[in-house]
Amino acid sequence: MKKLGIALLVSGLTALSSVAQAEVKVGMITTLSGGGAGLGIDVRDGFMLAINQSGRDDITVVIEDDQRKPDIAVQLADKMVQSEKVDVLTGIIWSNLAMAVVPSVTAQGKFYLSPNAGPSALAGKGCHPNYFNVAWQNDNLHEAAGAYANGAEYKNSFILAPNYPAGKDALTGYKRFFEGDLAGELYTQLGQTDYAAEIAQIRASDADSVFFFLPGGMGIAFLKQLADSGIDLPVIGPAFSFDQGILQAVGAAALGVVNTSQWNKDIENDTNAAFVESFQAEYGRLPSLYASQGFDTANLLISAIDSADVADADAFRAALKAADFSSTRGDFAFGSNHHPVQTIYARKVIQEGDVFTNEIIAPALENHSDAYAAECSM
Repeated sequence: MKKLGIALLVSGLTALSSVAQAEVKVGMITTLSGGGAGLGIDVRDGFMLAINQSGRDDITVVIEDDQRKPDIAVQLADKMVQSEKVDVLTGIIWSNLAMAVVPSVTAQGKFYLSPNAGPSALAGKGCHPNYFNVAWQNDNLHEAAGAYANGAEYKNSFILAPNYPAGKDALTGYKRFFEGDLAGELYTQLGQTDYAAEIAQIRASDADSVFFFLPGGMGIAFLKQLADSGIDLPVIGPAFSFDQGILQAVGAAALGVVNTSQWNKDIENDTNAAFVESFQAEYGRLPSLYASQGFDTANLLISAIDSADVADADAFRAALKAADFSSTRGDFAFGSNHHPVQTIYARKVIQEGDVFTNEIIAPALENHSDAYAAECSM
């Protein structure tokens, strides 16, 4: 296995804290190579920006590349827990990797803070007191897309997503809120880049709209091929297919497309404004949804460290639950299953100079939780 991990010791002046702290060791397993690497890089960069800005010398972050492979993610998690002796794990992008790693590490008494993947199985019956999702439950952004489609008076959507846990959650979420009919429903292969067959089915249908969830390179390929096909239907999707890193690759084909997100660079609060400015200054690019989630995850962790000793699991868990930090999203709170209760916005793809980006249109769902909290026995 090619090892791409690095250990980062963040140094600086220790932030003021009401609790005398021993060093906290964080294990970040994320995707840094191959397909989807941009997502993991953004999570890592957002997380490390917050750690560096905190000026702390009591947090060590060990970073490893899962190469988007569940077996490698499991090996890395075992090493981090058993050899590296980490206190907290984070970083996973993909839901199939989260399902392979999270139950194991929480069963060993470690805390897991998800900066992205939020599979339904971990939000409901598979919830755990040591598992916190700082991003969303997988269905949420898709539910908001369904709500937006109703307001836009779409009546017959063609929907598609990859055949893996997050893809299934995506279409489930859209259907949960969409009140119209389905012109078609397809599950594609994970990592697929040729969508000629799917586009032919869309063309042959009587759809009045297309909803898709195809993150990373899959979404780039699909959007370009759909634009080249001449099919003139409104397209809706979650932010994952229209986020900052993807938009530059898609280009003009994405202009005007409405997508849903719990974050955007134009959310008006001081924390978000400072985050956008400092991220761009540090890395030379606009932050993405994933970068904001990494940033918020690190600041949640820092807030808990300031309130409780990680060795006192009950106190540290309560400190995480309190979520006493300034989020890029504004007010932040966890629901009963440790998933966010938050507003999800409809955004539109625009062009600012040479840069393709998003602007908020309006809230699609306000103070929204998830459909699985009632199944969680915590």
